[in-house]
Amino acid sequence: MTKTKTNSFALFIICASALFSVFCFGACNLSFAQDGELTFTVDVNSPTVPTPKIFKPSLDLSGRGFHRDMVWPQNLAAQEVLDTWQKDIGFSGIYRVQYNLWEIYQLAKNKGAQDKLVANYESVIKRVSDSGGVVILNIFGTPAGLGKALDKKSPPVNLKAFKELVKNHIRHLSCDKRYNIWYEVWSAPDLDDFFLGRKQEYLNLYRAIAEAILELESEYKIHIPLGGPSVSVWFQNVEPNTVLTPERSLIYELIRFCYHYHLPIDFISWHNFSVESQMEKEVTVYKKSVVSLIRDWLSYFKFDRNTPFVIDEWNYDRGLNILPERREHANIAASYIPSRINDMRGAGIDYQTYFSLEDFQNNKEGIIRNTGVFWFDSDSSGYKGGAKSIYNVFKMLGQLGNNMYTVSAGQKDEFVGVIATARDKDTVILVYNYVYQNIPAGIISQNIAVTNVAERKFLLDLVKSGKIDKLMAQDVDLSGLKTTKGAKSLLKRAKELNDKAIKFSSCPRNVKITLKNINGDYILRRYALDAACAASCAFEAAEEKSFSASGTYEESLSVNPYSIYLLVLTVKPKDEPPAPSAENNAQPNKN
Repeated sequence: MTKTKTNSFALFIICASALFSVFCFGACNLSFAQDGELTFTVDVNSPTVPTPKIFKPSLDLSGRGFHRDMVWPQNLAAQEVLDTWQKDIGFSGIYRVQYNLWEIYQLAKNKGAQDKLVANYESVIKRVSDSGGVVILNIFGTPAGLGKALDKKSPPVNLKAFKELVKNHIRHLSCDKRYNIWYEVWSAPDLDDFFLGRKQEYLNLYRAIAEAILELESEYKIHIPLGGPSVSVWFQNVEPNTVLTPERSLIYELIRFCYHYHLPIDFISWHNFSVESQMEKEVTVYKKSVVSLIRDWLSYFKFDRNTPFVIDEWNYDRGLNILPERREHANIAASYIPSRINDMRGAGIDYQTYFSLEDFQNNKEGIIRNTGVFWFDSDSSGYKGGAKSIYNVFKMLGQLGNNMYTVSAGQKDEFVGVIATARDKDTVILVYNYVYQNIPAGIISQNIAVTNVAERKFLLDLVKSGKIDKLMAQDVDLSGLKTTKGAKSLLKRAKELNDKAIKFSSCPRNVKITLKNINGDYILRRYALDAACAASCAFEAAEEKSFSASGTYEESLSVNPYSIYLLVLTVKPKDEPPAPSAENNAQPNKN
């Protein structure tokens, strides 16, 4: 499990008034609900594209943080939760497993227990691989005796021995068993809580594993994907860094290092925890998006520009371990999920793994976090836990079809989105309304790299002093501020969007979905997840109805803030003729 370093620019302000209004629907001016109907059109006869894999239910399988059974991986979610997920959703997406070498070799003196622990890791890997999914196996934890210090976070001092140890695990899993695994080198190496080494020590660690893989590829004539560096934020390095110097990032250093030593880098990964759904739209100092800049680095160093990018840990997060938006009001975190994934897709991210499958509570390191899709009671001797309403979002994503339609929007909206897909003869449409928070600081952080020194100082002082709150509340006149037109333009945009967020965080939106070129008889099932089932609720249709269409069909919804709706349109089976009666089937009596 990873405690992440968060973009410092993006955490100064939480729009408390917007968040508070989520729970105050009664105060909503009903005229707001009529403030412009949002229209979305889908032509079911139009060409489709394969639904991007980023929409597949995918996550890090971590959780719990402790188990009474010493041979079950301590940072892996409970067996009962894995069984539930497999039964309801399956493992056909991408699933990250944190493979703790320190934990495995702590049992070196008890070979039977060690073998059972490794077998339990392998059983989870096999589940995913057999289901057609991909395992991102995150290798971390230097075994005792191989590190500079007696600490799992230590870099290995004996790289040759470490290389052979890792090579044996990879040989078994990828060469002998042929599981579908991508290997990831460490997690959050830029944080002292997870890696005690320097930048060069991380790069040497990566090289050791890469060389082990190259040797195995040569021996077995197979490809074994390897990537990283799984930093806590894309621009971070082991030494402190900011968004203003992306060329000092560990991602850049790793790409350059792999080029110099002819090492593979098959995917790039990093974390990104936030309450903002548009984190990947950050503009860099080179006036390019993060994704475009990293792809330029890959091209420059002769790597494939289309190398997959993975956000390997992400969640709704405003800097606290325990958040009501991830439990009591989990519909907020739930609505964040499709909004964030859709924005990742738009920014050019290829894959994502949500963190995490189960909460962390009372583990040996004293960390308590409610990041999980499932909660549990740590005081119970047996398994006692269950799914949060967040789980239903992944069920909804699992209902999406393999082909995606282009959705035509009548007007651009920052909060409401529609994803439309074809699933065999069915049409499956997901509608979400996530009013993202922390807007003033978010817009500043997304654009801070392209401001000049004076503008940057002014904007950061505005945030640190709290004066931006007064500006958003109109207690300070924007036109009277002594700064540049560029900074004022940025603040004006933040003010306009913040006003919308406050307004729409407590008011439903009228949404009309028009399906064109649809004909025949259908059954429509509507599933809903909103404040009415915030903590948990069954995944069952809130409405079911039949309709006939001849060319066009319109469905109108009142979409609450922090909600998700799934519409499944199924071709209605034709009435079959009644079966012949036994009397009619009787053979005539020849006598």
